Amino acid sequence: MGGSARSIPHTTSRAAVLDVIRAAGTISRVGLVEATGFTGGTISTIVRGLIDDGLVLETGRAESTGGKPRVLLRLDQESRYAVGVHIDPIGITYALTDLTGAVVSRMTRAGVRDEAPAEITARMSQQVNALVEGAGVERGRVLGVGLVTPTGGLHQQPSLRHWADYSVAEEMEGAIGLPVVPGNDATAAALGEYWSGVVGGSSIFAAVYMGTGVGAGVLVNGIPYQGASGNAGEIGHVCLDVDGPLCWCGGRGCAEAVAGPAAVVADARADAALARSADLTREGGRTWPSVAAEFTAVVRAARRGEPTARALLDRSARHLAAAVRTLANLMDLDLLVLTGPSLAVAGSVYLPAIRRELDRAFFARATHPVEVRLSTSAATAPAIGAATMVLQSQLVPMRPGLRLPENLSESGAARD
Repeated sequence: MGGSARSIPHTTSRAAVLDVIRAAGTISRVGLVEATGFTGGTISTIVRGLIDDGLVLETGRAESTGGKPRVLLRLDQESRYAVGVHIDPIGITYALTDLTGAVVSRMTRAGVRDEAPAEITARMSQQVNALVEGAGVERGRVLGVGLVTPTGGLHQQPSLRHWADYSVAEEMEGAIGLPVVPGNDATAAALGEYWSGVVGGSSIFAAVYMGTGVGAGVLVNGIPYQGASGNAGEIGHVCLDVDGPLCWCGGRGCAEAVAGPAAVVADARADAALARSADLTREGGRTWPSVAAEFTAVVRAARRGEPTARALLDRSARHLAAAVRTLANLMDLDLLVLTGPSLAVAGSVYLPAIRRELDRAFFARATHPVEVRLSTSAATAPAIGAATMVLQSQLVPMRPGLRLPENLSESGAARD
């Protein structure tokens, strides 16, 4: 450094170092040099700043390999927190996570129905405050709130057109006094899976999300691929039949129109015996709170041995598998996670169908397989991912070219 001026690393370098520490669990400064390719001097400066800011702690020493044992670093997970909120007609899910993305507290409340948007926003703001206070977290440690909705926005739901001109993120930010980061549920779900650690070393990863509709979030080297308008990964609108049913997007034969929960429910309602068996024609004219809830009723009927219900689900699974194969071919995926409330209840039908389709017809199957898993947190992944969207202001996923050292132990501690 020349003179008395101190060189400050670019914030991208700082974020990259933070994410390597997060992914490793514990790692030494030498391990950071190996993982990032930055110089020892740059790493020393970045780490000193992170320690001064209370984001990173020194936590013992690595096992000696002949020289002086190296000091290990880890995130101070209680130094910062974030809140994720997932708004859906079937329910509003809240998750409070620490700096590592681990869930500290979560809750689910009534979904978005016919109330005025301002009333729901005010209630959500109160519930976010209650979540933070109930966990005993100092408000000053909360970085912000991630707010995710179904792809295309709430107003795309037939019963929620009145949300079209309402800026829920801006209104909530004003009410709660914290930054609010908006996004869609499919991309948030993918990010939540990534931060949970299930993705491992996958370079091209996607989460297929099915709740009320069908979508997908795609991560490339840990970075969400958003597209020009944040709507990348719309496999719900992959055309499966050019002469098929009209979709709300304007196209025909879209995967969502052919195989989504609403399509399954519509076919079930068209069969009087199945509609009665699945309790879709409820006594007194009562209605289910959402398409996803009706879909769950059809799944329950299939589990009871109703053959028509199972046939509808099998047909849906085969069509969704074809759309997933298109996504896998386009992105050359190596890992796919199935998530969302509808797949949480029907994963036993959809998982094997998608695996069979990819084993049979994935274009690059001779070079590598696509691993397909069912999420272990399918119902809450979007809320967790929403919180991690906020954490990205401090911890962005690794840039292309960054890699963890190969000598990390199973516990995450570097053996250097």
